[in-house]
Amino acid sequence: MAVLAYSLGKREINQYFTIKNAKVISLAVVILLLVFHTAARYYGGGDTCDWLLSSGRYLGENVWQPYGCMMHKYKSIEAKTCLSEKRVAFVGDSRIRQLFYSFIKIIDPERREDGNKHEDIPFEDESSSVNFLWYPEANNSMKERLISWTQDPSAKPDVVILGAATWSIKLHSGSSETLQQYKVNLTAISTPLERLAEDGEVYWVLQDPVNEEVLSENRKMITNQQLEMYNEAAVDALNSSKRNARAWIKILAASRQAALETITRSDDGLHLPESTRNVGAMVLMNAVCNKLLRPIDGSCCQTLPPPNLLQKLSACVFLGSAVVFLVLHVLGYNRHRRPTPSDVESLEEKKPASAAAPLGPKAPFQALCRMGVIMAYFYLCDRADVFMKEQKFYTHYTFFIPLVYIFVLGVFYSENSKETKLLNREQTDEWKGWMQLVILIYHISGASAFIPVYMHVRVLVAAYLFQTGYGHFSFFWLKGDFGLYRVCQVLFRLNFLVLVLCVVMDRPYQFYYFVPLVTFWFVIIYATLAMWPQILQKKANSSGMWHLGVLTKLLGLLLFICFFAYSQGFFESIFSMWPISNLFELNGSIHEWWFRWKLDRFAVIHGMLFAFIYLVLQKGQVLSEGKGDALFPTKISNLLLFLSVVSFMTYSIWASNCKNKTECNEMHPYISVVQILAFILIRNIPGYARSLYSSFFAWFGKISLELFICQYHIWLAADTKGILVLIPGNPSINIMVSTFVFVCVAHEISLITNDLAQVVIPKDSTALLKRLGGMGLFSLVALLLARGGQPTTGA
Repeated sequence: MAVLAYSLGKREINQYFTIKNAKVISLAVVILLLVFHTAARYYGGGDTCDWLLSSGRYLGENVWQPYGCMMHKYKSIEAKTCLSEKRVAFVGDSRIRQLFYSFIKIIDPERREDGNKHEDIPFEDESSSVNFLWYPEANNSMKERLISWTQDPSAKPDVVILGAATWSIKLHSGSSETLQQYKVNLTAISTPLERLAEDGEVYWVLQDPVNEEVLSENRKMITNQQLEMYNEAAVDALNSSKRNARAWIKILAASRQAALETITRSDDGLHLPESTRNVGAMVLMNAVCNKLLRPIDGSCCQTLPPPNLLQKLSACVFLGSAVVFLVLHVLGYNRHRRPTPSDVESLEEKKPASAAAPLGPKAPFQALCRMGVIMAYFYLCDRADVFMKEQKFYTHYTFFIPLVYIFVLGVFYSENSKETKLLNREQTDEWKGWMQLVILIYHISGASAFIPVYMHVRVLVAAYLFQTGYGHFSFFWLKGDFGLYRVCQVLFRLNFLVLVLCVVMDRPYQFYYFVPLVTFWFVIIYATLAMWPQILQKKANSSGMWHLGVLTKLLGLLLFICFFAYSQGFFESIFSMWPISNLFELNGSIHEWWFRWKLDRFAVIHGMLFAFIYLVLQKGQVLSEGKGDALFPTKISNLLLFLSVVSFMTYSIWASNCKNKTECNEMHPYISVVQILAFILIRNIPGYARSLYSSFFAWFGKISLELFICQYHIWLAADTKGILVLIPGNPSINIMVSTFVFVCVAHEISLITNDLAQVVIPKDSTALLKRLGGMGLFSLVALLLARGGQPTTGA
């Protein structure tokens, strides 16, 4: 009875919530969110610079998250580059002096706070100058200094950070007359501040709260109520400068908000803990430097670059496709591929029994039109200033709780497998699916900071490459299809989305590192097995000597891998050659490709060898793959299961004790196969385990490549450095909404890729060769033009 209710419950859910309905809902959600964010920007005013300076929250201890944008953590060399030829002046009291010290420690981490308390403190570093000027009150003395800067351009700072109030409160016992005079003085100094802001930057620092309980007796009159009134007076007096957009005096309130949570840790109740001062200094550094250095993980205060020529051309192609599609639709070209019935149980489209009708002339333009809409969403998410972005912050909760959720769902959607062979299609899709979901959670939670999780995810990436070797070897061994059509189909399906993103998102091919990796290894597998002599299962059955031939090929591949792995200089010289360097360089260097390739260099050949051994054993009827049967005789099965569990746990214990990524990465290529093989045996030796699979995980496995690539820009943000924020103010709901849209987009791209593959890669060999020749000529011309447009050395 419980099983029947369970089955009916799944059927009821899937009957009403189909992938088609989900896509319609996601499109409506995106349109509503686009309208909401655009209206909020237009009517709410402000930009990412305002958000950076005005508000934020702590993600964890000492980790500050500005509202709606990402704050870059500047290093010394970056700060020096930004402030080169700049003069920065901190003007104010002891609190501003603290901020000054935190600021210059970003430039020079070894700098000590050894200046005299009530005097000016200079700081010179190569070509930059940062000075503190002691002006504890906003009075005529401060005004005269500001006026002198406006009259003498040679002495005028490029950036002025100032603030004062506590001394006025302390010296005059917090009298109301002093507050009125403070307002008058601020109004008076706002004029020279506006003039300084016309061709520079001026920041007024609001007063941080105090811990009244630990203030000394001579500071008891400095209350939070007093400070709040002085802050209101400063905002009222300086906000008038906003009438002149060029002379905007910016208000720094974020450090005050951070101090509200940490002032209780102050030693004297007045001065902030160093960690809080560092937040204020880093906010200032981002406000000053982000628009100059444009760090990818510092979206606050950055102006948007205009689209380049390729991005404009791609927009024209998509718009042109939409126009052609509409024209054909009006003219009545409505022939389509036969609609695919949906499988209510698994949410997956079943392949029709008969061959699909050929695509009509309208279909490719319709596919390009859909792709154009999706690429517009990609651009808005990660290249336009429409949606918000936040930085990642790892906690065990944010990684492990989602894991529990998805594995509960995976178990809920368990079904009987159609076949019970080892690593059958349903099982490999399931494997890819749950691995991809774990990797997604790993990326969005920032779990790479936790080395044990990092090492286990490295095994998952190796397992993907293991499956690449296993799957392609099995196909070539059994089918013997080395034709150009299949090769082009595989290469197109692997690379179509990435090549489009390279143009639309203006990123190099190597940026999406996994696709170059699997593409490279597919070519290597093809070359290894297609080269003379081509050894297939049919040929090997006639003589056991052919098995030695396969092993010889695999040994040759192993030697090839080892030679490259231990000859970094030769490796880099090969892949730095034009034109293939365009595929493998990232930021002008081949190092990233070398790191990725070397890290999992043996995974593919492990998969090929495993496939060979398995297929030979299967042909020899050594394995029992019937439904419910153990894979081996009972004693052997029990022994292998025991060894597999021990091996699996041993690797996990080793990974959990890793202290250094570099050292553990050196061991990874040699031992990752242990956990992969252990998992395969645990999953396949028991007959009942082979008889079941999770349709939930298998569904995600069918779009795992699209999920991996799409996450870069429409789930994560800032090229994976941050998190896309569609629903501000509620991280949990935001993740649910962005994930829902992200999965729908990935599934749609998978369908578009399949449709276009039928059009772009014809089965006719002559037509295919002509098309490849045309594409090759076009690529060569594009590469020559790109090379000619690059500046020569020393230019």
